[in-house]
Amino acid sequence: RRKRRDDMKTQAPQNTSYDVVIIGGAIMGASAAWFLSDDKDFDGKVLVVDRDLSYENTSTMHTNSCMQQQFSGELNVRISQFAADFVKNLPRYMGNDDRVPELTIRSFGYMYLADNEGFADVLRASRDVQVAAGAATQLMTPDQIKAAYPFYNVDDIVLGSINLVDEGFWDATAVFDWWRRSARERGVEYVQNEVVAMTKNAAGTRVESVTLKSGEVIACGQVLNASGPRAMETAKMAGVTVPVEPRKRFSWIFSAEQPLDRDLPLTIDPAGIHVRENGGGTYQCGGHSEIDPAVDYDDFHMDHSIWENHVWPVLATRIPQFEAIKVQSEWGGHYAYNTFDHNAIMGPHTTVENFYFLNGFSGHGLQQSPAMGRGTAEIMVNGAYRTLDMSPFNYERIEQNRPIIEKAII
Repeated sequence: RRKRRDDMKTQAPQNTSYDVVIIGGAIMGASAAWFLSDDKDFDGKVLVVDRDLSYENTSTMHTNSCMQQQFSGELNVRISQFAADFVKNLPRYMGNDDRVPELTIRSFGYMYLADNEGFADVLRASRDVQVAAGAATQLMTPDQIKAAYPFYNVDDIVLGSINLVDEGFWDATAVFDWWRRSARERGVEYVQNEVVAMTKNAAGTRVESVTLKSGEVIACGQVLNASGPRAMETAKMAGVTVPVEPRKRFSWIFSAEQPLDRDLPLTIDPAGIHVRENGGGTYQCGGHSEIDPAVDYDDFHMDHSIWENHVWPVLATRIPQFEAIKVQSEWGGHYAYNTFDHNAIMGPHTTVENFYFLNGFSGHGLQQSPAMGRGTAEIMVNGAYRTLDMSPFNYERIEQNRPIIEKAII
């Protein structure tokens, strides 16, 4: 049962002033909070405010929980490479805490399928970018695809692209849980509450305080917008704009009467759906309606006609063994969709100098969360990025109309 908003108890913070207030405690807010707590140059107080600390309706909880290296932009490739290293070496990154589990990546790969030469050229160009960055991407002819994965129907396919190294499923819930647990142990405070207003200084160049739904006014040194699909509403309170809106995405878990005899890569079909191995003879599939509007923040209603009229027919055509399948569970979730260029928006606002963004991930935020949290902590503490240079994703590109087009958005 989805919780009613008025059933949720709010919690008051322990203090009236914090060095950093993070609005949104799902994967991005949790990553930023943990990396702040891990930064030897930072000894301030951090408050994370989230409307629902169960995170039931967040994009984080509705995810595919996969990572890919196959991006068209080098920086996005580097970001995922760090994610893979972070996941595979989680105990080391978490200070060699022997309570932290050893994790792996189930690298069944992403299989991009092109049914026309235009998209095939995109895959070729992207492969060159990925290989130059050290990824193991390989292009496959239809015959090669059929030989490696006999279950596919490739009659309409002209090219495929796959990477079987550090690309596939990972236990994002474990990382999310340990970020929150470790950060709390280091003094980061989480409260279930809601920021409903912000007060700026007379010049309008800084947010001086945030007001919570429960009435407390909290002074703040810096504010981080990590509000997922609600990023626009948080930005409005600071008097600024961000081009992020909730777009509905549907997911289904199904079993097959005849399970495949090998792992199913996360297959991106030209018809606009994706499907992957889930384990135990089950598979996870995702898609959206042909018309893809912004939706209400609380709209998670399933549209069953999409499965019957679009998704299942595409699955049965691409993988004939999926003619006989049974849906076991289904849900609707939201992408925090960046309408400007589908890429991350981060860094400080251009005039409200202590208001920072961590928004707009358009479906690939989970895998980007380690690098994004680390980069956000770096720029908030040091005023500059110390590891990966994330400045191309800074907010200023929005005002300067400099989109960074990523062609590998699912």
